[in-house]
Amino acid sequence: GICEGKEKKMLSVEEIKKFIDDDNASEKKKYARIGQKYYEAEHDILKYRMFYFNTDGKLVEDTARANIKISHPFFMILADQLSSFMLSFTENPIRAKEGVEGLQEHLDLYFDDEFWSETGELITGAYSKGFEYIYGYKGEENRLVFQCADSMGVVDVHAKYTADHKDYKIYHYVDTEMSEKGKRKVTRIQVWDEENVYYFVQDGKSGTIEKDTSVPINPRPHVVYEDEETGQKLGSSLGYIPFWKLDNNKKQFSGLKPIKALIDDYDLHACSLSNNLKDFDTPLYAIKGFEGDDLTELQVNIKTKKIVGVGEGGDVEVRTVEIPYQARKEKLTLDKEAIFMFGMGFDPTKVGDGNITNIVILSRYALLELKANKLQKRLNKLLKQIIKVVLAEINEEHETDYQIADIEFKFTRSVMTNESENIANEKVKAETKQLEINIIMNVAAVIGDEETLRLICEELDIDFDELKGKLEAVPAIQTVVDAKKTLEGVKVDEPIETNLPEGVE
Repeated sequence: GICEGKEKKMLSVEEIKKFIDDDNASEKKKYARIGQKYYEAEHDILKYRMFYFNTDGKLVEDTARANIKISHPFFMILADQLSSFMLSFTENPIRAKEGVEGLQEHLDLYFDDEFWSETGELITGAYSKGFEYIYGYKGEENRLVFQCADSMGVVDVHAKYTADHKDYKIYHYVDTEMSEKGKRKVTRIQVWDEENVYYFVQDGKSGTIEKDTSVPINPRPHVVYEDEETGQKLGSSLGYIPFWKLDNNKKQFSGLKPIKALIDDYDLHACSLSNNLKDFDTPLYAIKGFEGDDLTELQVNIKTKKIVGVGEGGDVEVRTVEIPYQARKEKLTLDKEAIFMFGMGFDPTKVGDGNITNIVILSRYALLELKANKLQKRLNKLLKQIIKVVLAEINEEHETDYQIADIEFKFTRSVMTNESENIANEKVKAETKQLEINIIMNVAAVIGDEETLRLICEELDIDFDELKGKLEAVPAIQTVVDAKKTLEGVKVDEPIETNLPEGVE
């Protein structure tokens, strides 16, 4: 039979609905949604409207003038830039310390490319929304697998707010299912405790929360497996709620907060410039002595027929409007520089004046490095929590006793460099080393052969003792060769003792 999780007192559907509703209305989630929207290039400029007072003194929306709405996704660049930079290593940065046998092979199975891909989503979500989650579950190979969870759908339920004084995690997301009337949107809800997962479904229209009958095992233990002998499905608990949270900062504010006003200002000025170019792409006509009552007809005649009828003494004067393009351009440049400065990012559009040395490149990465280092400390703290449960699983399965102290982090970030300068630097180093070796050889007669050899080994990073041992064996080998040539064809009664080095025949 199928082993379901033990029924026990847990959150009621009324409590679940209240916790979700309160969480959605919280200030923390409100600011998180703004960060998510700006990451997805849904800026406030998209809601921009223009109004004017008509002849009756009423404020009405102006639909005649151009109202171009373009989002400039600087925040998306900053978020993706941070995630890519923090994970720009070439090998698994979670390393077993030297002398700890067999552990690295296990770590590479858990912390593979798929894990770091999910970690990239975790970093991006934490920076853009202020906090993000990653959760674990048993995969097909009966091994813990980790996946990023959208923080907008995760509710922390603390023990002090529950009747049974236990912690819970509520995870909910919108899904589409088929019904008799066609497709409908529903909200899938999972309630996690230290033993089981409880599945519910909420109708999109009525808001009623019910037990999800589409899930075969409900409540479901954390781990469900099949007994090899009986074929029965059994369940077990992880003993903890497998959700971990990464905060962008102590107050869980999005990285958008210090630069939102700057991005909005850039959007406004850029779109205003586009509106000016569209509104004033044709000249203005100053008309005297117009015979007619309908200005709309006049406008149509100018645009289509290119003919204007005027009365006696009438005239048509064509005027152009000078758009303050240069001023707007300077303002946009200032805004962009401020966005990358206070957003602590790397501006990829800065090509410089041609003096692109490695020092210049590293200086442009300075703010991004500072931001990454701050978040790296929080990421390391989260990784240690995940490593603990991974080691517990490894120790249980392989009967080992690995500890968190056996592991170290080696995050080596890579930055672009000037290859020509790198080659030139390597050439100078090689020439300097050659010069130092020549100086050693010039004083060899004074310092002796052994000291000369030792100094050269230091310059070339060679093990002096190992090389010395090999060289000492050379004369003995040569002596044996000469002796064999001399004694060739001569029969001797006693074997010759040569004292050859080990391995030489």
